[in-house]
Amino acid sequence: MPFIPHSDRDIREMLAVIGAPDIDALFDEIPAELKAGKLTQVPPGISEMEISRLMMERAEADGRYLNFLGAGAYEHHIPAAVWQIATRGEFYSAYTPYQAEASQGTLQLIYEYQTMMTRLTGLGVSNASLYDGGSALGEAVLMAIRASKSSARRVLMPKTVHPLYRAACRTVVGNQNIELVEVDYDPASGQTKLPTDAAECAALVIPQPNFFGVLEDVDAMTDWAHQNGLMAIALVNPMTLAVLKAPGQWGRHDNPNRGADIAVGDGQPLGAPLSSGGPYYGFMCCKQEFVRQMPGRIVGRTVDLNGKPGFALTLQAREQHIRRSKATSNICTNQGLVVTASTLYMSLLGPEGLARVARASHANTVKLVSKLVAAGAENVFTGAYFHEAVIRTSVPNARLLHSLVGQGIVGGYDLSKDYPELGNAILVCATETKTEADLDRYATQMQRIVSKLSEPPPCARK
Repeated sequence: MPFIPHSDRDIREMLAVIGAPDIDALFDEIPAELKAGKLTQVPPGISEMEISRLMMERAEADGRYLNFLGAGAYEHHIPAAVWQIATRGEFYSAYTPYQAEASQGTLQLIYEYQTMMTRLTGLGVSNASLYDGGSALGEAVLMAIRASKSSARRVLMPKTVHPLYRAACRTVVGNQNIELVEVDYDPASGQTKLPTDAAECAALVIPQPNFFGVLEDVDAMTDWAHQNGLMAIALVNPMTLAVLKAPGQWGRHDNPNRGADIAVGDGQPLGAPLSSGGPYYGFMCCKQEFVRQMPGRIVGRTVDLNGKPGFALTLQAREQHIRRSKATSNICTNQGLVVTASTLYMSLLGPEGLARVARASHANTVKLVSKLVAAGAENVFTGAYFHEAVIRTSVPNARLLHSLVGQGIVGGYDLSKDYPELGNAILVCATETKTEADLDRYATQMQRIVSKLSEPPPCARK
């Protein structure tokens, strides 16, 4: 909607109607000493052309880098139509549908989003989104505790889960008498080790792929969880579900309790740009039997008295709709704009398009790792990976990554702080956006930098 300022005549007419001499008189109850006075620090106005140039210069000051950083936020190509449509006024300015009967467009979009997410995850129901992947994991832990048939207050949390997700989860559940029990990983394969003890535990978190990019044995982990009376919480990258087995199908084919019970993750790969860290959104799906424990809202399709189809909020287990003490969460909004973009993105690409993106991302990462190994790096884990992998070099990560930035390359995520046992390990990622020339450029620069930084000082050579 364009901004149309009032003319001087408009202002005079309005003041005359209300009987005020001027606009300042409308604020005469504010003490003079509290008023800021004239804004002397604000620069004079400039033309549209000048402001466009100024903003372009400031944007370019950030530089443009060849990006091989993933670690939970991924650089995928987003068709121009996605945000061209998402930023139309009816989507861009729409907020949460408190008056459902007047929000049919928003409700239909959420309904379609939920349908797409249930088909991706293979589970019966999806909510209308959460804040982000980390908080979604925290909500899944709370949900599992509520839905568990036992009184257990412990949840098994693999060390292969994103470190920031684990931190967010601790923040969400830490003061609710819930313990997160760390589960170690195999140093050779990078896969999570099956726990040996499930005593007093309510659930097991299963990342797929895990933070190292390694693919877990999700069937074995899901079966183990159910055999020990635990709920299985799938933490997944939604893009991978275009080619990998859906969480709702994890486990043995003959198992009547087959499939993860809850699936969560971050929806950023589905049409949200990196955009300096957000906004993103979290998704959550679950088996139909646990729908009453799901936080947030669910949109359903119905018909009115005249048989005309319509959409309604069929589940609103939030404190804004029911008593706070009865709410499953205190989530206050649903990141609706980014969900809109994801719905458009999935609609435009379709199942085949999503699968092409996933396969191209995997193929590029395989080629990247091969080139980096040839350039002197080491592939740390033997486990199969999707579109991220862990490499290790002979030089400190900080020096290597800083030198790569100097060459216009964001080389990856430094794992040394979160996983010091891995040494000079870096998590690298390549998506469908990378070309063969991009991969060669990274490998060439890494080989040059590692070679240079590994050379002994001149005095030692003498």
